[in-house]
Amino acid sequence: MTFEWREKVVLITGASNGIGAEVVKILIDVENVKHVSILDIEDPFTEQKILSTAHNKNKVKHIKCDVTDDTQLFDGYKDVIDRYGCIDVVINNAGFMNDSLDKYKKEIELNVTALCTSSLKAIEVMRKDEGGQGGTIINISSICALIQHPLMPIYFGTKSAVLHFSNCIGLEHYYYRTGVRVITMCYGGTNTGLISAGSLASFDKFTNDNLMDILKEFQIQSPKSAAVGLIEAYKKGKSGSTWLAVKDKPVRDITENVTKAYEILSEGAI
Repeated sequence: MTFEWREKVVLITGASNGIGAEVVKILIDVENVKHVSILDIEDPFTEQKILSTAHNKNKVKHIKCDVTDDTQLFDGYKDVIDRYGCIDVVINNAGFMNDSLDKYKKEIELNVTALCTSSLKAIEVMRKDEGGQGGTIINISSICALIQHPLMPIYFGTKSAVLHFSNCIGLEHYYYRTGVRVITMCYGGTNTGLISAGSLASFDKFTNDNLMDILKEFQIQSPKSAAVGLIEAYKKGKSGSTWLAVKDKPVRDITENVTKAYEILSEGAI
């Protein structure tokens, strides 16, 4: 089955810049969605003319929102539903990459807690067994959930949590009743503000002093390439599936690999 973006109402968090902003551009320019609401504490970059142009057509709206604040997050959902009657797709894209001692709790709160809260809210408003019309949640994980590496253990842990949460809540046990598809995106290193010298930090002094050199181990892709991967995963992905967008290559369904990995991990566990 192929899913279409056309005429969908989309809510996306953290899309004022980076991959999320590229997703918005494609949704407006190419996929002909009905509307996109961007929930982000940051204002959209001024060079993204597509946003100001689309505002005039009611295609996109920026809602100033700290998604770690439940009240602000739920108000954002309400704003979209009040205007359009439903939400068809929720993309939990907001993220933070900073393992420093004074920032790591914020990292966990944004990458894990806020994403889970938004996912549960999306299921609540979409679920068919309680009057909704179904829909899709796309949660953003990372290759950091697929590998072991000393770079940023807390960040890697948050993205592992996203992968496992999304896979489990996307299982047939939920999907059969709710009609809400859950897809996980794993991005490789991508040229966004998350991996800039001013954003990255570690709790470990040696690691912190060498972060940018360590990052050179990873091949960095363009935000547009990553965004195209998400657009395609939505069209093809089954609930509970995991998709890999890395090194500017076409997006790939890696669900079988993830399933096999958990079969190995669970040997003797139950």
